[in-house]
Amino acid sequence: MRVEVYFDILCPWCYIGKRRLTTALAGRDDVGVVWRSLELDPEGSPTAGPTAGPTAAEVIAQYQSSPERAAARVRQIQSLGEAEGLLLDLHNARPVNSFDAHRLVQTGAAHGRADEVLERLLYGYHTEGLDIAAPEVLERLGIEAGLEPSLVRRVLEGTEFAEKVRADERRAVEQGVRGVPTMVVDGGVPTSAVQSSDALADLLSPRSDG
Repeated sequence: MRVEVYFDILCPWCYIGKRRLTTALAGRDDVGVVWRSLELDPEGSPTAGPTAGPTAAEVIAQYQSSPERAAARVRQIQSLGEAEGLLLDLHNARPVNSFDAHRLVQTGAAHGRADEVLERLLYGYHTEGLDIAAPEVLERLGIEAGLEPSLVRRVLEGTEFAEKVRADERRAVEQGVRGVPTMVVDGGVPTSAVQSSDALADLLSPRSDG
């Protein structure tokens, strides 16, 4: 079974969905997970400095009808994260351009460490509030995720894997994917990847032809 998961590091639901998917697939060796890049904000700020723009919590508030509803929404996301063992610091994380972070995940995929690189980036952004658009931050996180230092530096200083990110985004359009996290199983219909672990396990359970 092949499971393609479209993600962006900036999305807290992607972190929650990744953790739930890991739980759903525990003990399974018959499922291959492919992490597909899909930027939420291709025009995002190139830095997470003090003038970079709103925090993740403030971005969420822009889509709510009142401050009270915004605060409740933030608490809901954080609570769901806590249930999965995650600390989502939405008041510290600042959305930035995630293109180079996606290139780093693609680098990890090419060297058998996509899951480790993605996990380190998600933790760095959502829990530590790191600037995942900063080359020096990405370099450190890539190395901590197990990539060779010289490889990480070469990728970040050039344009390697840029086309792979763009190819994933074109593939998303072709498959009818409109947001993240979205899952496509064996080339089928896109579905939410942020369902409960039990629902994901049922969806991905082996089917008998008999």
